[in-house]
Amino acid sequence: MEDFILWLKYLILGFVQGATEPIPVSSSGHVIIAKKLLGVVEEGLSFEILTNTASLLAIMFIYRKDILRLIVNGIGYLRTRRSEYRADFMFIIYIIIGTIPAMVIGLLFKDEIEAVFSSVHTVAIALLFTGGALWLIRNLRGRKREGDLSAKDALIVGLGQAVALIPGISRSGATLISSIAVGMKQDTALRFSFMLYIPVSLGGLVLGVSDIAGDPNRSALFVPYLIAFLTTLVVTYFSMKWFMNIMAKGNLKYFAYYCFIAGILLLIFRL
Repeated sequence: MEDFILWLKYLILGFVQGATEPIPVSSSGHVIIAKKLLGVVEEGLSFEILTNTASLLAIMFIYRKDILRLIVNGIGYLRTRRSEYRADFMFIIYIIIGTIPAMVIGLLFKDEIEAVFSSVHTVAIALLFTGGALWLIRNLRGRKREGDLSAKDALIVGLGQAVALIPGISRSGATLISSIAVGMKQDTALRFSFMLYIPVSLGGLVLGVSDIAGDPNRSALFVPYLIAFLTTLVVTYFSMKWFMNIMAKGNLKYFAYYCFIAGILLLIFRL
């Protein structure tokens, strides 16, 4: 019975991670809240790394055609310098530029940031901040497509992604808000946001292999971790598909409402 309860808790945590990773409400913040409510206490980063990897795989599957096109056309531009490949090649360059801030700050300060900002109170404040930013850009309709981006745009969005290292600040929210603020069309903002997610998550996975290998609870938690991984994988896929439809309709204001309500409730009940 105890094993079943434990498996159920990790299934719920996987569901929370998968449901909130693609949408602008902060998956890390929601997982912190869920762990608090479920009484799950963990040391190390194994759970975070595994579930983030599951979300990464789901998102890479959804964008597999875009990823393949960028790779093929990027290599094609390097080999031939043909103009029809240039937009995709530059998009890759902008992804690299946008990745740098979060990678540098994450490598230098990630542990310190999580130690200082991982309380539920901080998550509440961060949700209110995210809600406010979403509300400010709710009616913006940019015109920039992939071929219209600049290094400055990429750097600004990359800085937004770096801010999202604070638990409670949504990564997808920060990058979408930054992308729309610099004038990107919503479909371009969505694609750029999640293309930025891929290298950062891959970097986190590579750096986190040692954490997983050295986790003393790895054997005991193998089944719960597997349940969380598979749940996150499936739920991320459907959550991302749903959010893509929401973005097409431009209804970001509803996520602002959610962030306001969730943040206020957390401050009131002081979990």
